[in-house]
Amino acid sequence: MQLKTNILFVINPISGGKAKSRIPALIDKYLDKEKFNANFRFTEFVGHATEIVEEAISKNFEVIVAAGGDGTINEVAAKVMQHQKILGVLPLGSGNGLARFLNIPQNLKDAILLLNELKIENIDSASFNNKCFFNIAGVGFDAHLSAAFSHDKKRGLAGYVKLAFKEVMNYKADVYQLNIDGVDYIRKAFAVSIANSSQYGNNVYISPNASVKDGLLDVCIIKPFPILKLPALSYVLYTGKAETSDLIEIIKGKNIKITRAAGGPVHVDGEPLQMGKEIEILVKPLSLKVIVP
Repeated sequence: MQLKTNILFVINPISGGKAKSRIPALIDKYLDKEKFNANFRFTEFVGHATEIVEEAISKNFEVIVAAGGDGTINEVAAKVMQHQKILGVLPLGSGNGLARFLNIPQNLKDAILLLNELKIENIDSASFNNKCFFNIAGVGFDAHLSAAFSHDKKRGLAGYVKLAFKEVMNYKADVYQLNIDGVDYIRKAFAVSIANSSQYGNNVYISPNASVKDGLLDVCIIKPFPILKLPALSYVLYTGKAETSDLIEIIKGKNIKITRAAGGPVHVDGEPLQMGKEIEILVKPLSLKVIVP
């Protein structure tokens, strides 16, 4: 008789601004009970997912599913990777950048059915001053916007876009010293994004040719631009043409250091943090096991 795999669903009840109460019933309906023993936990505060996963791993859970957005995936995946367990994803965030990149269905039923196949691949992860990330981390406008959005009571894409338009009007570019695999660059930038996957989320592509399996990170420098160029910038991001734009420079590397004039906001998989003026970024090739199509 085949032994069943213990699977835990870590559900973030506030990600993406949508109610999550029906999710356990959907999982119960579509998850293969011949293969899995399923359990559910809802997160109650920032950092709670980390505690839930630690506890689950001590109780022999082999597969941990992050049911939320990129921030929830970040918390769950960091522990899953540390203990060499397997990550599953139910994309329930506002943007779902990593899930979209991995072609995990946005439809919940299809995402649950995908788990039944248990097809596992290893993908790269990275660290931003020792804080793990799996999709995109950065400094500049994205980090400023993440910090502002975290104080907003309304989750979801519409609120994010509205806030972005308000904040972009007054944001000033900064100068960054970059060291990428031993080569120095000085750049004035609106934002510097370190991309493991190709997109922020919602099919907004900052680095269309990025790969989570190449052992490299893409340093994406958005140059300062007059506000009249905002539609042109938006167009290249939404059409996956960032690499053709004179507004964006992309440099690939493994060991990256960013130095800025002072400490301040950063974002790690969309979650806002404060860090000092020096940031060290390293790639960890093929370090995370994840269920993919």
